Amino acid sequence: MTKQIIFTVALLITLGIFAFTIRRIYGFFSLTKPFSISNWGRRVSLMMKVAIGQTKILRFPVIGLVHALVFWGFMVITLGSIEMVIDGLSSKERSMAFTGWFYDVVMASGDIMAYVIMLSMLIFLGRRLFLSVRRFSGIEMQKKSKLDALAALGIIFMLMVSLAGINLTYVQMHPGGYEGVYPLSAALFPALFGEGRDLFVLHEVSWWLHILLIFAFANILPYSKHFHVFTSVPNVLLSRLEPLGQLPNMESVTNEVRMMMNPETAFAPAPEGQAAPARFGVKDVEDVTWKNYLDSLACTECGRCTSVCPANITGKKLSPRKIFVDLRARMKEKGPGLLKDLSFDDGKSLVRDFISAEELWACTTCNACAQECPININHPTLIVDMRRYLVMEEATMPPSIASMLQNIQNNGAPWQYPAEDRMKWAEGL
Repeated sequence: MTKQIIFTVALLITLGIFAFTIRRIYGFFSLTKPFSISNWGRRVSLMMKVAIGQTKILRFPVIGLVHALVFWGFMVITLGSIEMVIDGLSSKERSMAFTGWFYDVVMASGDIMAYVIMLSMLIFLGRRLFLSVRRFSGIEMQKKSKLDALAALGIIFMLMVSLAGINLTYVQMHPGGYEGVYPLSAALFPALFGEGRDLFVLHEVSWWLHILLIFAFANILPYSKHFHVFTSVPNVLLSRLEPLGQLPNMESVTNEVRMMMNPETAFAPAPEGQAAPARFGVKDVEDVTWKNYLDSLACTECGRCTSVCPANITGKKLSPRKIFVDLRARMKEKGPGLLKDLSFDDGKSLVRDFISAEELWACTTCNACAQECPININHPTLIVDMRRYLVMEEATMPPSIASMLQNIQNNGAPWQYPAEDRMKWAEGL
């Protein structure tokens, strides 16, 4: 009974803290602009392929497979964690065993994957500590980002150690038969513990360590780049479905052009009650869509986008990863003030203070970053929206683009000569 009370109190504290955090994040979403979602059948298919099937992760076949095994292992182990919560609340043991063969499959898979994930964490820790992987570095990758990654890997490793401890001691404590199937633990426990030892205390320590680490990790994740544990699958489900090269038009500008091209409305006054656009493009966090903000929360900071960016490879300042790291950081900085007062202004903005114009204009919109991102973040659309702000609100752009726009205005084409001279190159052919 005491165990049940302590567990219930710990669970309520965990849920309370988590609810507070999610309420705060939901408030930040309320500050953003709409983003339309449709075609759910295609979205579910894409989610099963990219998120569940891990197809983009597996483009790096070796380390990608290791990561995919960790993901698939967590899917199975999560079912076991749900059972532990039920056990803790009901003060029972193995409360889901009534599901029969399904329970055997889940427990066997979880037992095997615990050791697989344990080994995978050692591989990941080794890569970060002893190998120089270029995409793990960058101006946006501060020391706290590296410590965050190491802490998460360490916690996951201890979660698997405690889970293995639960299974090993459970098998040893029930020599006459037990619920579920534990192939690796059943094979290992004779060598590790032998026969006839009382492992009740070790079992309880492993059980409590595992469940309390789950509770703690759940509340650490929203403040970490590893929040993608919760957000990556929804982010893939809500992916932008249009072709990568298709850039969305601004509705307000499109409507204005249609009116100008229509002889009946070209010289008519603006309709009554039609408000002018609040802002062209994106200057700060309140101008992005909720999908842009979800992208920033889902970003794993893996650096695959930056590693294939031609601008970054050739030494320019642009790092596609930095765009969403900065968006997330800026929302944390300005969001609390906006929630109290929508007119809040701290004198800074996402464009210029966090992301420079030089970074934005370095983008070639080749979409290599969006193609490579394992969770389908679309970087160019946000970059182009920030460019739109620079051009349409501040009238600032590189001289080459200014010259091109002036030529279009004067000559109807990007070239610096009139239409009647355009075929002179063909004279004498």
